[in-house]
Formats: sequence, structure tokens, C-alpha cells
Amino acid sequence: MPDYETLRVIWWALLGVLLIGIAVMDGFDLGSAILLPIIGRTDLERRIVINTVGPVWEGNQVWLILGGGAIFAAWPPLYAVAFSGFYLAMLLLLLSLILRPVGFKFRSEFEGTHWRNVWDGALFISGLVPALVFGVAFGNVLQGVPYRFDDMLRMTYEGSLIGLFNPFALLCGLVSIAMIVMHGATWLRVKTEAPLRDRAARAAAIAGAALIVLFLVGGVWAANLDGYAIARFAGTGAPSNPLTKDVTRAAGQLLANYGAHPWMLAAPIAAVAAAFIAAILSLRRIAAVAAFLSSAVAVAAVIATAGLSQFPFLLPSSLDPKSSLTVWDASSSRTTLAVMLAVTVVFLPIVSIYTGWVYRVMRGPVTAEQITKNSHSAY
Repeated sequence: MPDYETLRVIWWALLGVLLIGIAVMDGFDLGSAILLPIIGRTDLERRIVINTVGPVWEGNQVWLILGGGAIFAAWPPLYAVAFSGFYLAMLLLLLSLILRPVGFKFRSEFEGTHWRNVWDGALFISGLVPALVFGVAFGNVLQGVPYRFDDMLRMTYEGSLIGLFNPFALLCGLVSIAMIVMHGATWLRVKTEAPLRDRAARAAAIAGAALIVLFLVGGVWAANLDGYAIARFAGTGAPSNPLTKDVTRAAGQLLANYGAHPWMLAAPIAAVAAAFIAAILSLRRIAAVAAFLSSAVAVAAVIATAGLSQFPFLLPSSLDPKSSLTVWDASSSRTTLAVMLAVTVVFLPIVSIYTGWVYRVMRGPVTAEQITKNSHSAY
């Protein structure tokens, strides 16, 4: 069995993999929903957009469930604080996600224009709100969240739903929306034919350019935010207790982390470079698959940038920095992490292979002829 410190780092990395999986796999679903009323100008075109994600969106959303489950099992204090403090934001997220299956199922029940427009609007909301909320959540994590633990490790959260939507968090929300729209647009380039494909190419280029600008602005802003650093702690292999350390807070600490570990600069550089490549390929309307893969790399690198910039912190506390949750004091027991790792090593490759097989079977564009021919079975 690996030592406790190694297991904690492995599960920190796996948490990042799961968050990237959510953003990459479910991201193009959300992006396609946002682009639905923009790219689809007729009912048939909108049905094509919907059916590009129709066979796979439910499987993609499992990544969200896996992420929540992994946080619950591997990082119980993080789960408790995040799901309690962000309760109303989580409720808003869930309500918007509920609109997606309902929109898919109900939209084609009647042919009336008003009926279908209403559900198209619901699908648009089901893509926009999660993209915004996820970005806002990351923005608040980077700044620190107003919670604290007492001597009995009872948590008190002193924030509000409105407080979550502060200026920096809203900027992060815009980064998330631009990222998700770019990813959805590159997906639609792969899965549609002209004229939808051409509109998706333009949307991908615009969203890619917006992502680069917003990401760079956010990086400059984050470099001047108050960051967190451990001044004293019990050790990387000590039992989990966030109150056994001292934490300092200083402006520019996030940037200082990159100075201490220059290799981490690979993440933001990859984010900008991959978004640029995706935008250029979209402008030239060539290599649709390469543009989609570049978009996926950009999404992964943006998430990695956020995680690496504040390591080893998982959820800093702006109210009481000492209560901040870190990789070294917020995990489950060594045995729990080891058992979970063994299960992951067995089942993650199986899930990955099965997912690849599904996408291979579903390869190829969705055409107007297919929708017309299968009008009663297609969404």
C-alpha cells in the first residue's frame, strides 16, 4: 500500500481528472445547448443540434455524479463545506440541469412553434446556468470561501448566494461560458454539415478568442489577489484535522506558487495555445476533429491552472485561514483511499474503453435526411 502522503497526492490528481472529465465530456453538451437558438435557425436545424448530443449526454453527465461521489468518499470535509456553503448555488445548478432531460423529452411532443421555442429556451438555460455556476464556484475557491471550524470541527458558513457572484467570480463565470461555448461549437463542427457546420466554425473562433482574452485578464487579476500559504502544519502524513496548521494570507501568493514551481506554467500556456489553435482551425474551417481535440486540451488546461495555482489548498477559508482545507488535512483515512484507488485502477480503464467504443459507434455527422427519415424516434 502506498504511504498516506502519496495516496493523498494521487487522489488530489484524480479529483482534477474527474473535474476535467466533467468539463470536457459534459462541456460540449452544455455548449451545444447554449448555441442551440443561435446556430439553429429552423426547427429542423435545431433538431440536428439536439440529436448530436442526444445519444451521449446522459453518459457524459455521469462524470458529474462521479465527481460528487469521489469528493464525498475521498475528501469528506471538502464535500461537507462545499455542499453546505454552496447549497443554494447547487440547487440552482440542479434545477437548471433538470431542464435538460425534460427539454429533450418534451420538445418534440407537439409541433407547435411556440411549444418548441419554450423548450429550446429551457435547453439554452440548462447549458448557460451550469457553465456560469461552475465558473463562479472556481472563482470563489481561488479567493477563499467565508467559513470556519470551531474546536469541535463544526463548520459555520457566513456567505450568501449573492455574495458568490462577486466581480472576480463573475469574470471566472465568463471564462467558463466562453470555454464551454468554444467546446460545444467545435463539437458541432464535427457532428453537423453545412450550413450548421459553418456557423459552428464562426462561433468556435469567436468563443476561442473570447476565452483567451478573458483567461489572460483573469490571470492578471488572480495574480494580485490574496493567496494562502501554509506556515506550520502537522505533516503530510498526519491524521486529517484542518485546525492543526497555521496559514498566512498575502497578495500575490497565487503567482508566487508558479515562481516556486515553474513547471506549473505549462498549464496556462497550454490553455492559451490550445484555444488559439482551436480558433485558428475553426476560422480556416479545416480539421474539425483536430479543432475539437485542441478545444478539449484547452478546457483541461484551464481547469488544471486553477487547481495547480493553489496547491496544496482544496478550499481556502477567507473567514479563518487556519480552517482552510488542504490535501494534507481533509482526506479520508489511508485505508479508504487505498481501497478506492484499487477500485479505480480496475474500473476506470473499463469505463474509458467502453466510452471510446460508444463514440466510435456514434461517429459521423447528424444530417437533415436522418432526422426527416426518423422523425418519430429522433428528438
